[in-house]
Amino acid sequence: MKVLLVEDDPSVGSFIAGELSAAGYDCLLQDDGKLGLEAAREGQFDVLVVDRMLPGIDGLSIVQALRQAGDTTPVLVLSALGDVEDRVEGLHCGADDYLTKPFSMAELQARLEVLHRRASTASSDAPTRLQVADLEMDLLSQEVRRQQTPITLQPREYKLLEYLMRHAGQVVTRAMLLEHVWGYHFDPQTNVIDVHVSRLRQKIDRDFDPPLLTTVRGAGYRLGGD
Repeated sequence: MKVLLVEDDPSVGSFIAGELSAAGYDCLLQDDGKLGLEAAREGQFDVLVVDRMLPGIDGLSIVQALRQAGDTTPVLVLSALGDVEDRVEGLHCGADDYLTKPFSMAELQARLEVLHRRASTASSDAPTRLQVADLEMDLLSQEVRRQQTPITLQPREYKLLEYLMRHAGQVVTRAMLLEHVWGYHFDPQTNVIDVHVSRLRQKIDRDFDPPLLTTVRGAGYRLGGD
C-alpha cells in the first residue's frame, strides 16, 4: 500500500512513517500542508493520512481541495481535536475516517487497511454504470444524470448516492450509511446524514417526477421501489 503521510510534528511523523515502513507500506512523509497537497496531486497514493493542524495549509483544506478536484483517494485525518463537532466537521469536508491523538498504531494500520480494501473493492465491482428508474451514474467518469440532465454532486453526496443506488429498493439504515459512506462510527443522533440526504434529495428529485428518494420513518431511507 502506498501511503502519503502529512504530519508536521517531527517525532510523530518519523514514528508513524517508520512503523508503516516496517510493516511493509510504501510511505512518503511531508511536514507542510502545501507540500502535502502537491504530493497528493502528483502521486498515485492508495491512502492519505493527514494531520489537521499543519503549516501552510491545514489538513481539512487539503481534503477539500482534493475533493473539489474530483480526487476520491481515501483520507484519514489525524487530530488532537476529538470532540464530536470536530470529527463531524472533518467528515463534512470529505475525509473518509477521523482518528484522534493519542492513538494506537495498531488501530491506525487497521483503519488504513479497511480504507484501502473498501476502495479496492469499489474499483473492481461490476458494473461500471448504475441506474435506478431514469437516474443514471457512470462509475468511471463519476457523472450523474437524471432524464439525461447532468446533476452536479459533492464528493460525499456522490458516495451517498452510489451506496443508495447499489441498494436500490432496499431500506438503508443510518447505521449502514455511517459505516459504508462515512467509514466511521460516531453518535447516531448526529444530523450529518439528514443534512446530506436533504441536499441529495434536492438535486435528484426537486426538478423531476416521480421522486425517487424517500424517508422510511423509524427505519432509514430508500431509493426507488414502492
